[in-house]
Amino acid sequence: MAAGRANWLAAAAILSLMFLSNANMMINVEAAGRRGGGGGSACGKTPIRAAAASLSPCLSAARNARAAVPPACCSKVGGLIKAAPKCLCAVLLSPLAKQAGINPGVAITIPKRCNIRNRPAGKKCGGFTLP
Repeated sequence: MAAGRANWLAAAAILSLMFLSNANMMINVEAAGRRGGGGGSACGKTPIRAAAASLSPCLSAARNARAAVPPACCSKVGGLIKAAPKCLCAVLLSPLAKQAGINPGVAITIPKRCNIRNRPAGKKCGGFTLP
């Protein structure tokens, strides 16, 4: 149970690290993170926790900049960028990311390390900028 929670928290951190389109979204995302995520959040009807859990293949890559990014991680991140880029930042900015021990400066590089072409490079997510 504890391992599952740790994986979920780590995945949450990864998502949150990645994107935010503008300052208004940041305010909404931070509020969603304080609420714990849920319907109507930056992740739509998907709770932030569930969105974070979907990114569990990215855990090692979010903790270590030299770790290879698994194809499953790239697939999940690419899908979220396409479907709900605000959700990625919401998870990154949530308390879950911090609790999971994810390195935000490393996790935000995953889309670039995956060579995701449609990543919103230059966009802010809290104090981080997507490369």
